[in-house]
Amino acid sequence: MNRREFLRLSALGLGALAVPGCVGAKRRRPNFVFFLVDDLGWKDVGCYGSTFYDTPNIDRLARQGMRFTQAYAASPVCSPTRASIMTGKNPARLHITDWIGAKRHKKALLSADYVHQLPLEEVTIAEALKEAGYTTGFFGKWHLGKRPYFPENQGFDVNVGGCEIGHPGSYFCPYRREKEPYFQVPGLEDCTEGEYLTDRLTDEALRFIEANRQQPFFVYLAHYAVHVPLQAKDPDVEHYKAKLAQVPPASGPDFERERDAYTKLKQDNPTYAAMIHSVDQSLGRVLDKLEELNLAENTVVIFMSDNGGLSTLLWKWGATANVPLRAGKGWLYEGGIREPMIIKWPGVTHPGSVCQEPVMSTDFYPTILQMAGLPLRPEQHRDGLSLVPLLRGERQHLDREALHWHYPHYHGSGSIPSSAIRVGDWKLIEFYQEHKVELYNLKKDLSERHDLAPEMPDKAEVLRQKLHQWLRSVDAWMPEEVRQGA
Repeated sequence: MNRREFLRLSALGLGALAVPGCVGAKRRRPNFVFFLVDDLGWKDVGCYGSTFYDTPNIDRLARQGMRFTQAYAASPVCSPTRASIMTGKNPARLHITDWIGAKRHKKALLSADYVHQLPLEEVTIAEALKEAGYTTGFFGKWHLGKRPYFPENQGFDVNVGGCEIGHPGSYFCPYRREKEPYFQVPGLEDCTEGEYLTDRLTDEALRFIEANRQQPFFVYLAHYAVHVPLQAKDPDVEHYKAKLAQVPPASGPDFERERDAYTKLKQDNPTYAAMIHSVDQSLGRVLDKLEELNLAENTVVIFMSDNGGLSTLLWKWGATANVPLRAGKGWLYEGGIREPMIIKWPGVTHPGSVCQEPVMSTDFYPTILQMAGLPLRPEQHRDGLSLVPLLRGERQHLDREALHWHYPHYHGSGSIPSSAIRVGDWKLIEFYQEHKVELYNLKKDLSERHDLAPEMPDKAEVLRQKLHQWLRSVDAWMPEEVRQGA
């Protein structure tokens, strides 16, 4: 048996049984580190094309694992995507379709109601792993309900920082706005002056890894960064200010109109760049710790973002630019839902490989179960498919007809209630307020500039009917018409 085959079997918890002379040796399931970034755009990483943001450690992970070019969040905002990762279910099925805490807006439509917490009845991926003997630790942003819906009641043995808030009041100790306790990050009250949140959460995750290195562990490091408020360490900000000054200004306009909003077209914010820099350093520290403890060859590392970069708003400001993708966070255009995603599965996934198959955040649950050699739970992860055949190089495509999104809400990015479906290269978005659909061929038109619905009404109607059939099948909650004078 060669080393590659041994490592592949070890990652499945079968290596000890497959190696001569190891009869009776203890089997060890793979560890998992799930590294989730908040609001990181598809183009915010070097290996995805950014030339302004420096991401050597994320790029390093891509060289060690598989990079997905068509990976999607299940929602253009945070809480629904996070719920999809935890449950393997589409947000429309869970009825968690908006960021938790958002109000129902009444404009031309009354935005749909939604569930304000991840129900305790859901068996999360953390609970499934814990039942199999894993020690589980959560570090960072949860945003899936108030008490008692915190991580410690959803399968995590340790919770540092996870609560109902969607962002900290400050990224510097004491991690809250002055005289405003609501935005305080819990569990970090002992912080020291000048301490930076991304660094502290990394410290806590590394301590957990070291303390639990003798047993299988699941680390969910869900950074609050790079969500607003944009705050970073001064030396890093100065580095990017200097870098920006050394390059000639990019040609073309800084913004373009997106209905009533504006989309930022250039990556040129030094503070945002510095926040990405800290996130990249965090990942590097995790990878280094795994190497130091001789755990790297038996640890799966997953990197993902929860929604598109914040580039489209009702006024001319944005943290980043998602070009060539259209729009950003809050929208069902590609800029709002297509994400950077990398999976390193040592001994199994070919280093430096690239997968072009469309995949979604619902797929993590069955993938992790299969990686761990555990039985799938199809009644739980009903909307996810295991990515293991892709990661093993056995297949290039999944047996899935369509991907679906449902965002029946208004958002500060200027987006309006909408749903979308992707079948092959075809993508249809339905905008409920406008009573219209838009149709795009993503292979030919990644930027979604040429709406083909007027030219191909039959194709658009077929996809629209498929979308409506799916919405009915998951009992999706819809926006409501607002009666005149109401």
